[in-house]
Amino acid sequence: MARVLDIIEAIDEGKGDIVRRIPERGSGDFRIGSQLIVRESQAAVFFRDGKALDTFGPGRHTITTANIPGLVGLVGKVFSGQTPFKAEVYFVTTRELTDMKWGTPQPITIPDPILGMARVTGFGTYAIQVTDPQLFVAKIVGTQNLYSTRDIQAFFRSIILSKMMDLIGEMGKSIIQMAAFVEELGAGVRAKAQEEFASRGVTLNSFYVESISPTEETAKAIDARASMGAIGDMGAYMQYQGAQAMREAAQNQGAAGSGIGLGAGVGLGAAMGQMLGQAAAPQQAAPAAAPPPIPQAAAFYVAIGGQQQGPFDMATLQKHVQSGQLTRDTLVWKAGMANWAKASEVSDLNSLFGAAPPPLP
Repeated sequence: MARVLDIIEAIDEGKGDIVRRIPERGSGDFRIGSQLIVRESQAAVFFRDGKALDTFGPGRHTITTANIPGLVGLVGKVFSGQTPFKAEVYFVTTRELTDMKWGTPQPITIPDPILGMARVTGFGTYAIQVTDPQLFVAKIVGTQNLYSTRDIQAFFRSIILSKMMDLIGEMGKSIIQMAAFVEELGAGVRAKAQEEFASRGVTLNSFYVESISPTEETAKAIDARASMGAIGDMGAYMQYQGAQAMREAAQNQGAAGSGIGLGAGVGLGAAMGQMLGQAAAPQQAAPAAAPPPIPQAAAFYVAIGGQQQGPFDMATLQKHVQSGQLTRDTLVWKAGMANWAKASEVSDLNSLFGAAPPPLP
């Protein structure tokens, strides 16, 4: 014989439950006249056949056909006097749930503008509040088939981590710089995830990043990058990495045999010497700079007898002045001049005419 639930309630035991299901398994048998008790910061949602139907706020309610129209419309003729009907009731907390935890279950790989790729871990807290209990039950219970707090939190965490990875890629910051941007990162994740939460009847009130840090292997890469920062040369960085690997090999082999360790040490010394020599080379005194080339004397083209002649250096031009072939009105040109000009208009040639004797009387 079916067990009819005459009093329907979920006592808040302070466990941080988001949803309580009555009954815990299967469907309950309810009847017209049953008492529904909804406490403060709770909402009760009747659920049947995968649908969230009628919702009740805080208070004591007597179940009648008038206040469960969703169920009446769904099961119709089963209501006859005190005839039991099957359904489930989900009690949803409507208070703000603070100190919800999020974290990366394993390291995530992100693009890094300095290191290329980086593996990081992170954790923090967030706060949510169910603002539409019927939509929440429909989407979380009906669609996702989740009602345990652990499963719901895992679902929300997957949304948060997805949005965080998207935002880190958009920010274009290195993990080396990320510590200075945790506040911006938290605000950005909250803004990007808000719509996803709202579509499920939940408001994401706050989101905080308490830590985002590199894994051990990424931290080693950061340390190595910082060690080579003064050199700033990728070739030297690769040599440094090779020397580090050789040193570790020498240490490991040294434990197996001193001869092997000695050979590795010699190889290490040669490699380190080469690397340090190359690194120090730029700091050696530079050879004395060679003097600049002797400036070339200006060369002019001259219009003599209607023909272009030259180029002539200053000594040749002096002879043309003395012979009368080059006068103050003779057209001349050299590289850098826009057009031909009279010799008297070119300052470089003034000394030629000053030194020439006047014409014979």
